[in-house]
Amino acid sequence: QVQLVESGGRLVQPGGSLRLSCVASGRTFSSLMMGWFRQAPGKERDFVAAISDNGESAFYADSVTGRFRISRDNTKNTVYLQMNSLKPEETAVYYCAGDRAPTYAVSTSYAYWGRGTQVTVSS
Repeated sequence: QVQLVESGGRLVQPGGSLRLSCVASGRTFSSLMMGWFRQAPGKERDFVAAISDNGESAFYADSVTGRFRISRDNTKNTVYLQMNSLKPEETAVYYCAGDRAPTYAVSTSYAYWGRGTQVTVSS
């Protein structure tokens, strides 16, 4: 079993930056593809970014390409999401997810989920 714990969410001004972290328990982290999803109130959970188990491949939603960067440190069992030029419409709970072989942009294909961290983009 893998447990995921996100951190780093807070209130940030439009145009600001934020880095989210997700720490995984267990010994299997380096074999998992990891993803970040977000869910705004009343909306579906949307794909944001994903990274392969060895960190060599990364995938992004069109809306965040060029502004967000996903990375991982397998020695620390941690995946990161660097978010730049944040917009108010990106206010949401951000979730970390992991699975051995997910369809990276499909939330239902991930077995492991954290509880989320709130990101609020507002002046």
